[in-house]
Amino acid sequence: MSAILKTLQRELAALPLQERRLAETILASPDAVIRLGIKELAEEGGVSPATVTRFCKSLHFKGYPDFKMKLAAEISHPATEATYQDIVAGNPLPVIVQAIESNHIASITDTTRLLDLERLEQAVQLLCSAGRIDLYGMATSSIVAQDFYQKLIRIGANSTAFPDSHMQITSASSLGPGDVALAISYSGETPETIDALRLAKANGAHTMSLTSYGSNTLAGIADIPLFSSSLEEGMRRGDMASRIAQLHVIDILFTGMVSAGFNRYIPKLEQSYRNVRIIRKKKEENT
Repeated sequence: MSAILKTLQRELAALPLQERRLAETILASPDAVIRLGIKELAEEGGVSPATVTRFCKSLHFKGYPDFKMKLAAEISHPATEATYQDIVAGNPLPVIVQAIESNHIASITDTTRLLDLERLEQAVQLLCSAGRIDLYGMATSSIVAQDFYQKLIRIGANSTAFPDSHMQITSASSLGPGDVALAISYSGETPETIDALRLAKANGAHTMSLTSYGSNTLAGIADIPLFSSSLEEGMRRGDMASRIAQLHVIDILFTGMVSAGFNRYIPKLEQSYRNVRIIRKKKEENT
C-alpha cells in the first residue's frame, strides 16, 4: 500500500463523516479514482466537489489534481511497505544486515515520492535568505536537527539547534520577520516543539516543519510543511528508518541551498574542510 493510502487507512476513524466516505471510496478502488474527475469522484463518494477539495487540502495537497497526480505516481510503482521488516528474536546477522538495508532504502524511496518540489524550492529560498535559522527537535528528532545545524555552520549560516524545550521557547521568543524556524517531529505532535513553532510564527518568523506524512498539528502550523515516509509507524526499530527518511530531506535542503548559492557557500565549505584537515594534521604530528 502506498504512503498516501496507508495514511488514509490510519486516519479513517478520525475523519469527519463526509470525508470518511470519500476516503473509503478511494481506499476501495484507488486505481479507478485516478481516472475520475472531481465531480465524478464526488458522486462516487456521495459528497460535494467542495468536500473533495477540502479533503485534499487537509492532507496538504494543493487540490484534487495534485492529490490525483501523486496518488497515480505511487500506484504506478511497486509498493515498498512489504520490504519493511521488524525486529525478530534470534535473527542471524546476515538477515539483520539485509533487513536494515531494505528498510532504509524503502524509507528513502517512500519519502522521495512524497516530496513536493514547489514546497522544497520555497524552503530552500527562505533558508538561503534567512537572517537566522533556528532548529527545534526533541529526542531522535534532535539528532536530525543537530545534523542540519553542523551542515549549516560549515557554510556560514547563522543557525542553532535547540534540543531543550525551554531553550526552544527562548529561541522562538527572539525570532522575527526574515528569520526561519524549522521544527522536526516524526509524529508532528510533540507538545514542546509545537509550542515553540507556534510562538515563532506569532513573532513573524517563517516556519517549516518536517514530520511523517499525514495530518498533524505541527504540519498544520507550519508555513511550509515537509514530509517523510510514515510507513515505519508502529514497528520496533528504534526510529531507524524514520531517522534516515528525515535525514534524506535534510540532505536535499542543504544541497539545494549550496547549489542555489554556489558562489556564496562553496568557498566557506571548502575553507572549513581545509581548516579541519590542518588541525587534524597538527594533532597527528604532535602524537
